[in-house]
Amino acid sequence: MSKPDSDSPSGATPGFSERIVRCPQCGGDSVYAPSNPWRPFCSERCRKIDLGAWANEEYQMPDNTPPDGLLPDEPMPRH
Repeated sequence: MSKPDSDSPSGATPGFSERIVRCPQCGGDSVYAPSNPWRPFCSERCRKIDLGAWANEEYQMPDNTPPDGLLPDEPMPRH
């Protein structure tokens, strides 16, 4: 991990160019560089909203495991 350049007024890391990416929360512009402590988010607010969504289990992956007692190639019973 490289150290910030102490001679640089912005504290930028040498060899790391800033780029603008889309904030995953609000979709706005976000600076993806060491100068943005909330990267890839644009602000602390967007970071906290995303963290809250994780804490509330709003991000879920589908579960394709069959119910207990069924083999994977057996059809699911219809009700």
